[in-house]
Amino acid sequence: MTTSSTLVDQSVSIKSIVLHRVRVPLVEPFRISNGVVAEKESILVEATSDDGVVGWGECSPMSGSFYSADTPDSSWQVLIELIPRLFELGVIKPTDIYQQLRECPGNAFAKAGIEGALWDVYSRCRGLPLCEVLGINRRSVRSGVAIGIFGTVEELIERVRLYVGQGYQRVKIKIEPGWDVEPVSAVREHFPNIALMVDANAAYSLTDRSLFTELDRFKLMMIEQPLAADAIDEAGELQAGLNTPLCADESAESLMTLDRLIEKKAARIINVKVQRVGGLSEALLMLETARGAGLQCWVGTMPELGIASAQGLHLAMHSGFSFPTDIEASARWYVDDVIEPFIEIDQQGFIHVPSDIGSGYKVSRAKVERYTTAVQRFE
Repeated sequence: MTTSSTLVDQSVSIKSIVLHRVRVPLVEPFRISNGVVAEKESILVEATSDDGVVGWGECSPMSGSFYSADTPDSSWQVLIELIPRLFELGVIKPTDIYQQLRECPGNAFAKAGIEGALWDVYSRCRGLPLCEVLGINRRSVRSGVAIGIFGTVEELIERVRLYVGQGYQRVKIKIEPGWDVEPVSAVREHFPNIALMVDANAAYSLTDRSLFTELDRFKLMMIEQPLAADAIDEAGELQAGLNTPLCADESAESLMTLDRLIEKKAARIINVKVQRVGGLSEALLMLETARGAGLQCWVGTMPELGIASAQGLHLAMHSGFSFPTDIEASARWYVDDVIEPFIEIDQQGFIHVPSDIGSGYKVSRAKVERYTTAVQRFE
């Protein structure tokens, strides 16, 4: 298995970094157990090397703080503090930057944005696709759809039918107390053969054990993050009584918490999110650790705009990932995107990533400027 320690070891020298804070409207509001969002707010990190090569990263926490403590506001301030330290390093090795960023605890989303930009610059300087400089063999990526909470079961069934018709290979539906067994039962009744999973976003406690026993009968792929992020002992107890695998999302925020999940047998599957763990290098280390413990993995998303999504697709090409990614077509989420072409899926549910250098996608500067609400420059 490829790890960050085996990656090609070369350096880049950064001349300037520009932060672009952008807002892009969603096609429709997205509701999970912890809140609702109607637009995507991200911070785009534009890095330019001494010889004029431009690379892009994305810092993409959800608005508000209902997924994590990191928010667009807090990440903006962290980036303003962290970026001057990069220039103090002089020549930068993308293979090492994640270790240097560890000296600043927390702030995973900001770190992911910085590291993504540096890997993009590096891969473009070398004239290679991102997957190749990460040591990952190219393949098409299976895509699954994530569907939020609706006012009626009928609306949910309509959305599932739409996305299954578009080819998505797996359906994930969000659940919360009062919106769980009934919608799951209805979806399974209407679509008995689809690959189906549920995501609770930490909305339940161990006192809801009987509910998960009931969900156990629907032959789900997995139940994602049923309990609070820090309820790892309780998740181990819950998993012991279920046939359905539990999947750790918010709980799997670092190598340290992953070690606890493994020790407590609190999950059989790990959702590896580049943003949540702090970058591509940390994500590869998470994958190696999880697979070494016999756990299965897949690549999740916040979701992000096209810059981070495209980089996530290069990660998802890794043969160590077992399930379809949550990275979907750009048009599924957004009225527009900042990359060209848009990310698309075919009728069989695959995303075929362009084989050009870097992520394979081009950033539209006109669109970045159209959706920008703030800019900060560093040289």
